[in-house]
Amino acid sequence: MSRNRSRVLGLVAGAAAGAAGTTALNTVTYADMALRGRPASSTPEATVEKLAGDAHVTIPGDEGTRPNRFTGLGALTGLAAGVGAGALLGAWRAAGWRPGTVLCGATAALAALVASNGPMTLLRVTDPRTWSASDWVSDVVPHAAYGAVTAWLLERLDPA
Repeated sequence: MSRNRSRVLGLVAGAAAGAAGTTALNTVTYADMALRGRPASSTPEATVEKLAGDAHVTIPGDEGTRPNRFTGLGALTGLAAGVGAGALLGAWRAAGWRPGTVLCGATAALAALVASNGPMTLLRVTDPRTWSASDWVSDVVPHAAYGAVTAWLLERLDPA
């Protein structure tokens, strides 16, 4: 197999694994919300709203539709972060990085945490230093599920 084809397959396999991992993350998050009765986080849409404001981009709509657009865009940024982190891991595997499942899963979880929480923190939408233990559990456990599923699927999709 050519080197370029291997790289492309690595990216595609990683993106697919990241999509599966994102589904696992969302499943664990929504199950937690249902079990504990906790509300959804508003930080994804607040991040999109802050980014739009900082970039001087107007999101169209009245007071009824505009917040819904921010909610939808916030959810899409989470999907992009999960698929993107998976694609990055797939590219690393195609380049020869072949850690064990645990290290790959931990790396995937950390990559997804940074991809999702990093922009929110940099934009000062949230400050993880102020989070309670419950807040951290609500964030880390779904990202651990992401990492486990992404790593597991990456290994199974690896043509090597």
